[in-house]
Amino acid sequence: MRRPLIAVLAVLLALTLAPAASASDPLLPPRGKVFSGLSGGLSIDLFQRQTGNHPAVFGFFTKFYGSNEFIFRSAEQAGSRLMLHISTQDGYGTREVVTPRGIAQGDGDRYLVNLNRRIAEYGQPAYIRLLAEMNQANNGYAAFDASGRPRGAAHTTAMFKQAWRRSTLILRGGPVEAIDAKLRALGLPPVQTDAEELPQPAIAMLWVPQTRGTPDIPANMPRAYWPGGAYVDWVGTDFYGRFPNFHWLEDFYRDFGGKPFAFGEWALWGADDPGFVQRLFSWIGSHPRVRMVLYNQGKLTDGPFRLNRYPRSKAALRKALSHRRFSL
Repeated sequence: MRRPLIAVLAVLLALTLAPAASASDPLLPPRGKVFSGLSGGLSIDLFQRQTGNHPAVFGFFTKFYGSNEFIFRSAEQAGSRLMLHISTQDGYGTREVVTPRGIAQGDGDRYLVNLNRRIAEYGQPAYIRLLAEMNQANNGYAAFDASGRPRGAAHTTAMFKQAWRRSTLILRGGPVEAIDAKLRALGLPPVQTDAEELPQPAIAMLWVPQTRGTPDIPANMPRAYWPGGAYVDWVGTDFYGRFPNFHWLEDFYRDFGGKPFAFGEWALWGADDPGFVQRLFSWIGSHPRVRMVLYNQGKLTDGPFRLNRYPRSKAALRKALSHRRFSL
């Protein structure tokens, strides 16, 4: 009888040491402030000159098993907090390096364990925008294609949620025995590592779907991909001048309360529209859970989101970011 008893005690100890079933420190800005930010490119310099605002957060698009060293260097040189926008592919239509089911089953563990350690070595707060716009069919990890057909067993919404939970537990770190106990309770295999403990860096997990699905079907709405509040630190969405649906934005903000809110991406697109900028920042000012807003200038210096294309909107943005809530 002693061996079963010892085994039970070991499991109870692991659960005692396990990460709490609640979100971690969301790494908020100071009270009354909103982090402005930028994604795209390797430098904040041009955007800072254009807007008169130093981005508090600098975001980089990457993927599982992607090279991240230049990202850490660039964020450090900018004097900005780091955000990683992590995908499973290089862009729309490219090959996935791992599927949601693969991540859930541990195929991405080497990347996640190494990233956990690298962020800990970096020693600065980091935001993880994992598998964003998961209800957008152009992303390989979405559960449905553009016609509304399911992508198969490796890409279900259930697998997405399990992939998210596993990634969060590993990235947050802690005793591996405790992480394994949490994974076991989720029906998932243990972490693929020889380490007994993973670092516990200052990270926050951002869950950022579209406000409605593409395709716009009930099974592809944001709620279908919700992994649970214990695994999410921020809720957010992306918002572009080409699709300024403030009604859907309002619904989404209301439906996912209780978390700080972020615009993981926003940008002008296709038209110089200072009215859109003014309306968006008015909305931000009237919704107190909004604590972060990142402009996506894109990777290309002549891309469709670059502010040099929109001089009147650039001036409106410069004025909006001069508000004291964006000064840190």
